[in-house]
Amino acid sequence: MAVHVPSRQLFIAGEWREPLLEKRIPIINPATEEIVGDIAAATAEDVDMAVDAARMAFFSNEGKDWSSASGAYRAKFLRAISDMILERKSLLAKLETIDTGKPLDEAISDMESCASCFKYYAELAEALDLKQKITVPIQQQSFKTNVLKEPIGVVALITPWNYPLLMATWKVAPALAAGCTAILKPSELASVTCLELAEICRQVGLPSGVLNVVTGLGSVAGAPMSSHRHVDKIAFTGSTATGIKVMTAAAQLIKPVSLELGGKSPILVFEDADLDTAAEWTIFGCFFTNGQICSATSRLLVHESVAAEFLEKLVDWSKNIKISDPMEEGCRLGAIISEGQYEKIMSFISTAQSEGATILYGGARPQHLKKGFFIEPTIITDVSTSMSIWREEIFGPVLCVKTFTTENEAIELANDTDYGLGAAVISKDLERCERFTKAVQSGIVWINCSQPCFNEAPWGGNKRSGIGRELGEWGLENYLSIKQVTHYTSEKPLGWYSAPRKQ
Repeated sequence: MAVHVPSRQLFIAGEWREPLLEKRIPIINPATEEIVGDIAAATAEDVDMAVDAARMAFFSNEGKDWSSASGAYRAKFLRAISDMILERKSLLAKLETIDTGKPLDEAISDMESCASCFKYYAELAEALDLKQKITVPIQQQSFKTNVLKEPIGVVALITPWNYPLLMATWKVAPALAAGCTAILKPSELASVTCLELAEICRQVGLPSGVLNVVTGLGSVAGAPMSSHRHVDKIAFTGSTATGIKVMTAAAQLIKPVSLELGGKSPILVFEDADLDTAAEWTIFGCFFTNGQICSATSRLLVHESVAAEFLEKLVDWSKNIKISDPMEEGCRLGAIISEGQYEKIMSFISTAQSEGATILYGGARPQHLKKGFFIEPTIITDVSTSMSIWREEIFGPVLCVKTFTTENEAIELANDTDYGLGAAVISKDLERCERFTKAVQSGIVWINCSQPCFNEAPWGGNKRSGIGRELGEWGLENYLSIKQVTHYTSEKPLGWYSAPRKQ
């Protein structure tokens, strides 16, 4: 049975509203290249209305309706959202697959992760009640000091297309748990499930204006949020180039930002590794989500003594990946998000060849798929560190390979990048793994694995991979403002100035 893509408007102040200019953007199924629906195209004026709605919700009833309500009150809504995501998991997953081209099995897992993330932040919202007015020990006995954790205000949440609902959840759940009100701007390439999240919020009775969802082009609907004087914080996930624009605009108002940006993460395979196990983790680390993941370990560094054998195994494992319509059972590599992204990846591969690299495997459209934006899992060897394929984020199923001879050389190559999101090491020598953990310049390190992610653990990078951390308690702190409150408790006067003579 064909899945119907709902036709939604903008979600502002708890209602579905048509954009002021009444324009729409087509939704294209990457696996079929067919138009399957459309989304509303917001403008700066629509954004203004969404910000006004969020601001009104934040201050409603002096904040008692949301921002200064108890964490336990907000947690009830987060749990209700979690429950409804689980109830609609099958439909949401199918919509995600139609919108993004990712395998259905992945999309189902994403929906489960969304539900668990909302539930996790419901628990942190409740715990926040117990962390208010924490006493700060000070040396001067005439004063008592405590700390309040307050919601930072109205937040703009700008999210990418590779994990549409999950990346939105990583921001929406902690923002609402903290007591913020929000405007969510999903990517124009994949907005469907974020609009369904809005409908879920409407159905669970989330107070009007607490979450607003505005769809449209980034340059038209996203950009005004970064410079809006009534937006108190920006949280952005996407490319480093766009992150720079967001940060530049926010800087004009000294607006805080958290940025989860690009990556070019390494995976190191040492000579003592179990090569079959290492091969599976290597292809998972680069080809999962069709290779469209910011933390993809797309730079393989393998010890020269096992390189030939390991590459043979990599090719064998890659040949065994099922590439198909992402709705098919067992699909493990679906379609690239758009024609533009498909062409960009193919251009990277072509440039690598012209620069002298070797396409060991893949590098083309699968012969059995005549329609859709499909690319074979691609392994490229004979790569130099100056090549664009080695230095730039490709955001596709492309693995670049270099060999090393010593541990120090491997670490130097791993750190030879402008990015610093993730890094993986495969070795039975745990002391070596510990040395690598300390030496590598990344926000995340995986030992004998690649890409695992947990609600409870921080996620984010160093260097040009971003600022701040999402998930865990760190994700909640993103949306909290710290207020010091000091009380003078002595009955004695300050005594710094001479008191005026009494008349």
